[in-house]
Amino acid sequence: MKQSLPVTLAHAGLDLASDVAPLMKRLQGDNEPFVLATVVRTISVTAAKAGAKAVVDRDGSIVAGWIGGGCARAAVVRAAKAAFDDGETRLISIQPGELLAELGVEPGDEREGVQFARNMCPSQGTMDIFIEPVLPRPNLVVYGASPVAVALALQARTIGFDIAVCAPPEDLEAFPAAVNRIGGFDGGIQSNGETYIVVSTQGRGDLAALEETFKVPARHIGFVGSRRKLEALKAKLRDKGGAPADLDRVKGPAGLDLGAITPEEIALSILAELLMLRRKNQRRHAEPEV
Repeated sequence: MKQSLPVTLAHAGLDLASDVAPLMKRLQGDNEPFVLATVVRTISVTAAKAGAKAVVDRDGSIVAGWIGGGCARAAVVRAAKAAFDDGETRLISIQPGELLAELGVEPGDEREGVQFARNMCPSQGTMDIFIEPVLPRPNLVVYGASPVAVALALQARTIGFDIAVCAPPEDLEAFPAAVNRIGGFDGGIQSNGETYIVVSTQGRGDLAALEETFKVPARHIGFVGSRRKLEALKAKLRDKGGAPADLDRVKGPAGLDLGAITPEEIALSILAELLMLRRKNQRRHAEPEV
């Protein structure tokens, strides 16, 4: 099938792109998740042209912008929902069935990072659409005001975490003002992003802090202290009626075994572990060529 030359971004309808900018700014400010779908290439007749953008919410609704009609919408929504799940960008190419056949691919196939979908519309054009998830920043909640807790609060923002610290009110001055400082351990932590918890009370309210962590839907709970100490604390919580499933959520000692000694080094080892957990399944590792 003969098709006209691709429309490039230089000829894009940039007015469509500008429609989504205010909403994107607000969603990012509110730490709300969304997916940005951008048409990066079109061939032949298509409703939307390169540069057109749309914002997709977690329910799969296009809440701003436009990337064409039903021919593109279903494929974009499927890809957006997948992007919410794994946090990965993806490129989808919507093409007529006969072009897919010429390429030797089926709808739903992926080749060299491109996912293919069939264009069922009479126009029979081709659209390449880039799917970019914009997810909330992860939240690190630190319980306690130990030197390790302070080091965590200082270091974690540099790798993209929002920080909340729960500690006795008289100890909060140890933390920088930019940190979300909460007096006590029952702060009612809420976040749109993934939540990670590190308990670094080190003898000052260990049990109270651990009990509060069970109320938070955290992806990971780490305990700063020896394995023996953590097991002793778990035994006390078990005697108080703590649920086995909650107790199993607490992992310790927190951090990767990097040989850390100082509070700053221990904090670094903990953040390395959290980063490993956060990025799990978000990178595709290709086998090295020999």
